[in-house]
Amino acid sequence: MIPIIPIAPAPVTENPLVGQLTSSGLRNPPPLSLYIHIPWCVRKCPYCDFNSHESRNPIPESAYVDALIADLEQATPLVWGRKVRSIFFGGGTPSLFSAESIDRILSHVRMLTPLEYEAEITLEANPGTFEAERFAGYRDAGVNRISIGIQSFNPRHLQALGRIHNSEEAQYAAEHAIKIFGNVNLDLMYALPEQTLEEALQDMRTAIALGPTHISAYHLTLEPNTPFYYKPPALPDDDTSATMQEAIEHLLAEHGYGHYETSAFGKAGKRCRHNLNYWVFGDYLGIGAGAHSKLSFHDRILRQSRIKQPNAYMKAVAETGHIEEERLLDRADLGFEFMMNALRLTEGFDPMLFTTMTGQALSTVEPALQQAEQRGLITRTPELIAPTALGQRFLNELLQLFLEE
Repeated sequence: MIPIIPIAPAPVTENPLVGQLTSSGLRNPPPLSLYIHIPWCVRKCPYCDFNSHESRNPIPESAYVDALIADLEQATPLVWGRKVRSIFFGGGTPSLFSAESIDRILSHVRMLTPLEYEAEITLEANPGTFEAERFAGYRDAGVNRISIGIQSFNPRHLQALGRIHNSEEAQYAAEHAIKIFGNVNLDLMYALPEQTLEEALQDMRTAIALGPTHISAYHLTLEPNTPFYYKPPALPDDDTSATMQEAIEHLLAEHGYGHYETSAFGKAGKRCRHNLNYWVFGDYLGIGAGAHSKLSFHDRILRQSRIKQPNAYMKAVAETGHIEEERLLDRADLGFEFMMNALRLTEGFDPMLFTTMTGQALSTVEPALQQAEQRGLITRTPELIAPTALGQRFLNELLQLFLEE
């Protein structure tokens, strides 16, 4: 997803608007990204609600790559001729797959789609699966950005989170990934079980000292259908969590990490292009078990989801029956869906982007905008709509206004 649509007057200045909805339909579609889901991991973490599966038996790596390629071939007519601006290998743990498999997947992507020159290609990795030779192979295959799921450097918190790596492995993986790729994101979490403010800040200091180009700082949440949800650990209270968040944001800002999305902090020019495309309501094709797509056409916006269970997915792809759900977005849903993404951007967005990406006048959500402004959750000018600090903290309450609308 490379040319990024401008979302604010200053810091985001990548490319002009490329999607233009008019009364006669979509003239030019939004930027297009490709998401590739690899669903296996060594161990399922107790907080994780992603479509991931423990690799108790040997992973059918070759067969799954065959299925991904077949999935892409079958989906290509939906995006025919459109440039792919970014690719993201997510999971699960994509770094369980060999460099040869990643190379094979990317080779077919290049054959089947016009991949933009210098497209951002990210692969998620677990420190417990790091091997320098394998990661160099990912680079040779075309991966140019690595996202490492560290979560914490504190042994006590790593154990509580069910992570398979220790602090030394996390630092080793980060140091060598930075040497190999340069462009590296480190995922960390805060508001962890029995975590203190100082412990949360120490995790961030350790990450900063390693010198990544990007840091993602996520508030631990108790997601339904996870062990943590059914048996909650002792977590910091809301006030302590809010203090952690503010202190982390201040610390990262001091070290040159710009806060551009709820949980994302990047050095200058190193914002995640792939994720930014989600936040500006761009298009994405998702392949793999449980992957989701959002694709815009002249007269409609389509959402798809694929079968979640890996073996069932592989079997269904061979029979061209792997799409589990497919629906068109109702115009009534578009306002909420757009705001659910765009209001995560801390710098806000140009109001014209709403019409460009939804085909509706901004007046269709005016009552919700007025309520949000009156409650101090957003600020508005003719050039910019942005969440306030209060709106960022209570994002769910802010979005609820648009859902009701």
